[in-house]
Amino acid sequence: MKEYRDHYFLKAKQENYPARSVYKLQEIEAKFHLLFSGAHVLDLGACPGSWSLWAAKKVGKNGRVLAADLHTPTVTFPPEVLFLKEDVFAISPAFAEQLEALGPFDLVLSDMAPKTTGTRFTDQARSFDLALAALDLAKDHLKSQGSFVVKIFMGPDVPEMLSQMRKHFRSVKTFKPKSSRAESKETFLIGLGFLQQKPSAC
Repeated sequence: MKEYRDHYFLKAKQENYPARSVYKLQEIEAKFHLLFSGAHVLDLGACPGSWSLWAAKKVGKNGRVLAADLHTPTVTFPPEVLFLKEDVFAISPAFAEQLEALGPFDLVLSDMAPKTTGTRFTDQARSFDLALAALDLAKDHLKSQGSFVVKIFMGPDVPEMLSQMRKHFRSVKTFKPKSSRAESKETFLIGLGFLQQKPSAC
């Protein structure tokens, strides 16, 4: 197992990504084809920056990536990426302004994870709360037929998260990348074909 982990760690360093998590996004993209030239992407939990860096390559000079995290990445982002230090549970006016300016988004990504306590139930419950916060942002800022990728720790709240997503997406899938550590409890939920709610008539 150690050699398996080292493969992705060393590959990330060789390819100038700050974390091995970039390969999780690459596997998701290879299966679901969510990124394209000119796309606008919202990346939640962006630190240390690997997902935003790779997404920027995929969307190109005509695309945009709005990245947000409580922590500031040490990497230098290309012009396509705008990073803001933000809390998804307390949206600042600056973040709200950029959500409106760069949205609606073709894709919302969330690799957010809680600080782990070692207590499985607590960690999973906190992961569920983060996933719900990401879903709320996706519902407010996705384009019609847009896509949503969210990380969640496996546990009793996952069926509820899937149920919530199925209300808003044409199709919802679960996906565990090969590049995730085998002992990791994380999985990714993929929402395809956002069903944008039409404003109700007065």
